[in-house]
Amino acid sequence: MFRKRFGVRGCVFLIALATPAWAIDVPSGQAISLHEVLIDEVNAESWLRFRFLAPQIARDDGDVTYAQAEADFEHLCDTVARPYVVEFDLAPDVIVVALMDRPVPFGQADADATQFIEAFRIADDRCIWEAF
Repeated sequence: MFRKRFGVRGCVFLIALATPAWAIDVPSGQAISLHEVLIDEVNAESWLRFRFLAPQIARDDGDVTYAQAEADFEHLCDTVARPYVVEFDLAPDVIVVALMDRPVPFGQADADATQFIEAFRIADDRCIWEAF
């Protein structure tokens, strides 16, 4: 497993990727891989962002809708984010799970990209959906 820690524009990147790309099974059955993990502070809270590539959500040629991918968010939080928090001894206030059809640099707009994003808090050793 490859691990790297570095900072960019106020964010700390923590990446843990297996070689080749870490493919993840999700309830929707779509092909998903971990793109990056970011830590930043939002309004005095620690946010841990898990950004996944999910090419099948693309609006023009994708075949997975938000409704089909909805169960993937909690699954990714429980099976990827929570173990990651334990492994790196982190204590985030918020976990954000983002699916994107193509790599988009964090904080940059891409009108052609499709992104689905949900937030969670960890309570009672499980991920609880956090309404924005």
